[in-house]
Amino acid sequence: MVIQDIQTEEYATFYSGYINKILKNTVLIEGFETGFNTVSSFFRAIPNDKLNYKYAPDKWTIKEVFQHIIDTERVFMYRCFRIARHDRTPLAGFEQNDYIQPSNANQKTIEQLLEEYHITRQSFIVLLKSLSDIDLKQMGNASGNDMSARAAAFIVLGHELWHLDIINERYL
Repeated sequence: MVIQDIQTEEYATFYSGYINKILKNTVLIEGFETGFNTVSSFFRAIPNDKLNYKYAPDKWTIKEVFQHIIDTERVFMYRCFRIARHDRTPLAGFEQNDYIQPSNANQKTIEQLLEEYHITRQSFIVLLKSLSDIDLKQMGNASGNDMSARAAAFIVLGHELWHLDIINERYL
């Protein structure tokens, strides 16, 4: 399954910015494996004294951005799972800002965040390996919009790239 296979009807327009970040020849599971290495190396390379930095008072720290990447992956893995299992029940959205404070990301070490990311990513890869192309093409509803299981998965890849770009541009 390649990102080029996805049709714009498989996700809300809001997610186009994430989908467009992904190289057009990206194969789903390989993209998850490559993305894991990219994200892990990226956060390991940030000096410890920068991890709690935020570029404006109302913005997240780098650790909180990393936690947001992890939490979003969890939400989209669940969406992918439910949709791939032919569950037509509409899935609620989530307010990302509500997740940050109770996550206590700033009290975690980078090693703890990396472990959390690793386990979450490995779980998603195992899920994806268990799904057929037919499962991944299933359509459901998330946040009041149509979404395919494969779009939910690919959005995760673009979402993390989006945030790495923001960290590079505004934090480092």
